[in-house]
Parts: sequence; structure tokens; C-alpha cells
Amino acid sequence: MGVSGSGKSTVGRLLAQRLEAPFLEGDDVHPAANRAKMAAGHPLDDEDRRPWLLSLADWIRQAREDGRGGVVACSALKHEYRDEFRRADAGVWFLCLALDRATADQRVAGRAGHFMPARLVGSQYAALEPLRPDEPGLTVDATDDPQSIVEETVRALRRHPGLST
Repeated sequence: MGVSGSGKSTVGRLLAQRLEAPFLEGDDVHPAANRAKMAAGHPLDDEDRRPWLLSLADWIRQAREDGRGGVVACSALKHEYRDEFRRADAGVWFLCLALDRATADQRVAGRAGHFMPARLVGSQYAALEPLRPDEPGLTVDATDDPQSIVEETVRALRRHPGLST
């Protein structure tokens, strides 16, 4: 989880490979209307995000029922969004990729072909709620090397009861 440009897709893919688990790119699940709204420079609101979050929660629920687990790259900016995932699977564990605003702006402005424009990064920071003590997970510096983040994450997962890596 994290704001746009924090490296969710890169780290998520690497982590899924390392864990030999399925990977879901949350951006691929956004309805066309959400993509169009963001591309037009308008931030999503909770109502826009709801169907998207429910689709991700369904994937999480199915992954647990199938016994395969998985890794999802998703902004999951608010506590209530993450609660939706925890309702789908009480064993959900979060990796928060923390990134300063200037770096996020720079990264998003520098990527090509993505529907999320740099001018919307501020709206994500406005919505962002860091992990709370009741949310299982780890917060890391998103400017660290992605492979180092993955290794730190795997070590943290091994210490988390109920999860296997």
C-alpha cells in the first residue's frame, strides 16, 4: 500500500515472485470510469473507490479460500479501506511504502502511459492514513532498493504469527 509512485507495483511483483504467490495489480481492476476520472485530473472519492475495493476484497477472499494467498498492489490509503480487506481475510498483512511528497511528485511526473497524473498526488496524501497499531504490517522507506524492501518484508512476514513464507 502507499501513494502513487511509491513503488507498489515494482515491490509487489518482486515480493510475489519471492513468495511464489499470485500477484494482482490493483490498478488493473479500476473501472473505466475511475481511470477516466483520474486521467481528467479529478481525484477519486470514497464512492468511486467502493466498487474497486470490493473487487480487490473478492480477489483476496478467493485467494484465501483457494489456499494460495497472494500479493495485491493497491493504494489502500484509508484505514476503512484496509478494514474491507481484513473482512475478506483476517490474515491480511500490509506493507506500507512510505514516500515523501516531493519524491512521489517526481516519480509520477516521470512515468509514461499511466492514467494517474502527478497533479493528483496531493489528493492521495490528503487521504493517506498510516498503518495503525491494530493493523498487521510493516512500514518501510519507499526510496530503499526494491529488492532490499522485499527481503525486509520477508523477514517481517516470518515473524508474523499465522503467515508462512
